[in-house]
Amino acid sequence: MAIRVAVAGAAGRMGETVCHAVSEAEDMQLTGRADPVLGTSVEEVLERADVLVDFTVPDTAVANARAAVGAGVHAVIGTTGFDPTELEGLSEGPPNVFVAPNFAIGAVLMMQFAAQAARHLPRAEIIELHHEGKLDKPSGTAARTASLMSEAASSGMEIPIHSVRLPGLVAHQEVVLGGEGQTLTIRHDSIDRESFMPGVLLAIRRVGMLAESPVVGLERLLDQGE
Repeated sequence: MAIRVAVAGAAGRMGETVCHAVSEAEDMQLTGRADPVLGTSVEEVLERADVLVDFTVPDTAVANARAAVGAGVHAVIGTTGFDPTELEGLSEGPPNVFVAPNFAIGAVLMMQFAAQAARHLPRAEIIELHHEGKLDKPSGTAARTASLMSEAASSGMEIPIHSVRLPGLVAHQEVVLGGEGQTLTIRHDSIDRESFMPGVLLAIRRVGMLAESPVVGLERLLDQGE
């Protein structure tokens, strides 16, 4: 049977892209679009959904996840700018909650490479660049990258993050590491929101199979094999 998917934030740029991707997926059915612009609430679309995908704003993401869990619906959250620890205790599954600061598979690899490099080079800084409409600074991707790098480094390095917001950008990040007489730059660029869709669809397919909840990070799903 097709996975019934509702999208919160459906009128936004990411929400519209998710709606299109879900509609095109053979194993999914788009059953609801929630957005204040559309005059549709999350509660209205949950009764016809197996999974709620949330690309809204930080102030509403946790409340939407709570509503989904209360309705017996899995939640996939792409909204950033809130502390994922706010989701702890929300559900021990099922229904399950999954959150990722970035759904682009290349971005996940960039974070893993940066964490590996942090074990060998003593200093690093992150430059993250996004479109002018992105609300949170630093981005969720940059914050998670810094956390993974700090955990990996034996010295627990502190990593400054520089945020750029300009029209013409989508989502870009550079990690610049330095050691004696050398630097290493690891960069990922999303030039189209379509770059996030394989990861979003993977999360929709896998959220119901999670052995624990909540789970943070697309790498947790990639580690299970695609």
